[in-house]
This record gives sequence, structure tokens and C-alpha cells, in this order.
Amino acid sequence: MQNTRYARSGMVCSVDHLASAAGITMLDRGGSAADAAIATNAVLTVTAPHMCGLGGDLFALVHDGRVSALNASGRSGSGADAGRLRAEGHTRMPHLHDIRSVPVPGCVDGWIALHSRYGRLPLADVLAPAIRLAKDGFPASPLMLHGAKVAATRPGGDDFAGVTAEGDLVRRPGVGRALEAVAGSGRDGFYLGEFGQGLLELGAGEYTAADLERVNADWVDPLRVRAFGHDVWSTPPNSQGYLLLLALGIADGLDLPPAPARSAWAHLLAEAARAAGHDRLAVLHEDAKDLLGEHEIARRRALVDPRARLKARVPAADGDTTYLCAVDGDGMGVSLIQSNASGFGSMVFEPRTRINLHNRGIGFSLTPGHPAEYAPGRRPPHTLTPALITRPDGSLRTVVGTMGGDAQPQILLQVITRLLRYGEAPGTAISAPRWKLGGTTGFDTWDAPDEMAVEVEAGTAWGDGLAALGHPVVERPYGTGFGHAHLIDLRPDGVLAGAADPRAMIGAAIGR
Repeated sequence: MQNTRYARSGMVCSVDHLASAAGITMLDRGGSAADAAIATNAVLTVTAPHMCGLGGDLFALVHDGRVSALNASGRSGSGADAGRLRAEGHTRMPHLHDIRSVPVPGCVDGWIALHSRYGRLPLADVLAPAIRLAKDGFPASPLMLHGAKVAATRPGGDDFAGVTAEGDLVRRPGVGRALEAVAGSGRDGFYLGEFGQGLLELGAGEYTAADLERVNADWVDPLRVRAFGHDVWSTPPNSQGYLLLLALGIADGLDLPPAPARSAWAHLLAEAARAAGHDRLAVLHEDAKDLLGEHEIARRRALVDPRARLKARVPAADGDTTYLCAVDGDGMGVSLIQSNASGFGSMVFEPRTRINLHNRGIGFSLTPGHPAEYAPGRRPPHTLTPALITRPDGSLRTVVGTMGGDAQPQILLQVITRLLRYGEAPGTAISAPRWKLGGTTGFDTWDAPDEMAVEVEAGTAWGDGLAALGHPVVERPYGTGFGHAHLIDLRPDGVLAGAADPRAMIGAAIGR
């Protein structure tokens, strides 16, 4: 299932061909990779509410000769009170139907920051394709159907009433108005306009006006590790990007087999992921530091046994998010990930615009004194893990990422290792079968870390070998919960080679 696409002067990859086409339109009009990424993401906030939206968060990496990182994840409101939740009997943050798991969404702040620094076209032009689709309608994707049926039963979920079949026309007029407000008045049009007022009313004390005036986008120092002769970059905490880099650093020093088809390959990478992530719950919070030292990588690598599974609590599982990437003719690359967290998010809708709100607050802890305890003005631990790869001379090699909840670092570990260590083409690396560790909801990895799910396709032969090494293996059909990864690779001759994940069904890598 090799689906590599090639281009010379620009490329966009995303989960939806309508979104990728909007991004390419920006490149055709002289826009930057940042313009293309924002246009693509804006369309996805309309057409993929089961993955992302204006009510969610955003992280991005940009290469324009150097690597910059953007953290546009929102903060909890001034009314955040862990003690009140504990008094109600909660031991963890509510997963659905509770406004307290909804930090102020950071997506729009992320767009404004990205466009202010790297945009070339007017923001109104960049958002125009998304506005048109929101107002005139778009065909429902096959991946939206199940969640749309549930969303339609929730207060504010009227946009999805009657969506029962692939291709049904969906209109989202409130989302269109919100996008027009951003196009005309920037962040204030969104956070201080119709959406913001509705959020204040819905929150009933969870947020204050000052919470919405505070910008939720910061340019931060990216994290980096050297692996397989390249520098791999990701975003720092509160992102879990360090898990990908730590696992790659561990894997780079292991005696990997000559081909990924061997069960030893899946075993060693899984053990690298276990060694990297067994203490994630304790150490990941927005102020975490010093997670990638050489001594720490070596210490964790020593935990890996090529003959048996590590008995430790480790990262895994799947979730709903969307990843996209863009490269322009000048070589600027953008790796962007944007998310509601769990499918349609909290299944709470802002009533005026009917924007569905994320539930990223589920990353907070309710343990008293925990550094990620739910409290006012805090960013929760985040699963979002964008990645970017540079050559030793600092030039851009690859923009890559995936959806997948807690499993994002594991999926990227496999894709990047195939690309860099084994020299596989993008389409081969993206479409190849995957494994992942534990969990059922996408965000409960730490409750069920032992199970190892293996994606079954013709030619996959990991199962028996992994079982012999102590892994409780569960075989699952191809494409059922193993993420949607996309990448664009810049070859030394300047040709762009990209791939959109076939698991996304309507994804597209489009070049120019």
C-alpha cells in the first residue's frame, strides 16, 4: 500500500483532501507554508469536528533555516477547583459532558501567532476556503459518522442532525461566523466576540473575561535529540514530545534487526517506548525540565532486554486529533497538530456558534500537590507531539506527525525509524503495519499498559515472536485505531516526497 507522492515546489498533507486542496491554493497564490498550514487547519476545523476544531488546542514546529516551536495550548479558567471535584467524588478529571475539562481553547491564538511571524497572504484570504465550506456545506466523511450521530443528541449539536451517511451535506453557520470574526478582527473577534461571550455564559464561573483576554500562544524553545544520523525535534512540556525523542535516543543505541518485518524490531522499539514513558504521569507537567540528558537516555536504554518484555507502566493507546504538514517552494516547513482530544472533545458545545469544545483538561491530575493538579491558569499535560527532522547541516529533511492520543510517540517512533534507519520511502513508512501498547480510550494508557495491539495485514508476522518475548498480543484489523500519520520528506535533489495515511480514507498529499 505504497502511496508516495512527489512534487517540486510545494506540498501539503492532511487527513482530508478538501483541506489539503485549500493549503495548495495558498501556495499557488504565493503564500508561505504557514499560510498553507493555517488554511488546511481552518478547513479541518469545519470538516473534521470529530478530530479538531476552533474549540481545541494547537502545537507547531516551523523550519525556515532554524527550528521554532509554538505552544498554543489553552489554560484552565480562573474558576478551576480540584478540591470541589474531589468533594464530588471524582478521582480523575471528567472525560465527557463537563465544562471543567475544557481549558480556554488555544487554536485561534496559534493561528494568529503563526500568521504574524510567517504569513504572507492576508488572513482573510487564508480563511476564505474554510468560511465557504462552513456556510455552503461540505460532504460528511466516513470517519465522522459515528461521532456525529452522538453529537446530534447533545445540546448545541444541531449541525449534525440528519447526518447518517457518507456524503450527506453538513452546514456549520456558527463556525462560519466565528471564522469570519477571526478574519475581520483577529483574536479579539473570537475570544471577545460571539464565541467568547457564549463560553463565559456556558462556564458559569469557570472562566472570567480576563481568562479570554490572555493570549494562549507562546514561542518556546524546541527539544532535540540526535538519532540515526539526524536531529529530530519536537515541542517541550506540557507536550509529551520528549517521549518520542527519548525513545528515539534509546532505539538509536540498540542492535536493531536488519528489517522491520522481524518481531525483534517491534519488540525493541516497544521496549524503547516503555523505558521512555514508564514515569510519564509523574514527570510530565508544563514546567518539567531536563528530560533528555545523555545520561538519562543511557540509563533508560539499559532497561531494555532484547529477550523479554519490560515489566513497567508505559505509554500507549489511541485518540482523536489531526496532524498536517506543509512545505513551500522556498523550503519552509510547518509541522502542525491540532486537536479536540477525544473525538468531538468534551461533547459540550458553545451554544451561540455551536463549536464543540475540547476536553484537554483530562490531562490534569486531581492528586493534591501534583505539579499538574487542576488549578487556575494552568496548561494540562498534552498528548500532542509534532515532529520535524533536520540533517546534520541544519537543513530541513522531514516534517512528520500523527494523531493517536497517548500512542503518538510510539507511532512516530516506528515511522521515523523506518524512514531514517531503513531508508523506506514515505508511502511505505506511513502505510506499513504498526503496533501500540495498552489502553482503550486513547488517554488511559497508564491504567492498562501491558497489552500490545498489533495491526494485522498480509505479511505481518510479529505476533508469535512477540508473544514468545512476553508480550500479551492482541491482533486488530488494519486501520482500526493505529493513528493517521502524514509526512513530507525533502530529498537532496530538492524533490518533495510525501504521503498521507491511507487509514484516513479521504486523506491527501497534494503537490505543485
